[in-house]
Amino acid sequence: MRTAVETPNAPKAVGPYSQAVKANGFLFISGQIALDAQTGLMTATDIVGQTHQVMKNIGAILAAEGLDFGDLIKTTIFLTDLGDFQQVNEVYGSYFQSDPPARSTVQVSALPKGAKIEIEAVAMLRE
Repeated sequence: MRTAVETPNAPKAVGPYSQAVKANGFLFISGQIALDAQTGLMTATDIVGQTHQVMKNIGAILAAEGLDFGDLIKTTIFLTDLGDFQQVNEVYGSYFQSDPPARSTVQVSALPKGAKIEIEAVAMLRE
């Protein structure tokens, strides 16, 4: 069973994909950039602000399924500049009380809409 997930509290998809998909006990969250859910615009220009907005977007998708950051089991962070890694790590880490998910971080040449960061995530659904 596969079900698309959509919430007005996270930015609409900017292409032919779902915000997230539920399948086989997992929630697969599409890569989120720092778009404001209400305006569809990127208001934060610095890496700290963009990281907070991305995490807010992921949090909104999790909440739509009754989940929170503690339910994440794997994330992948895409950065246009690995020099931002320390600042991203500090912001990202503040969203986890304990036992953060497994994670990969990679540098990419560019991201949609000129974003500095994109994060995709996988969460385990609650029974």
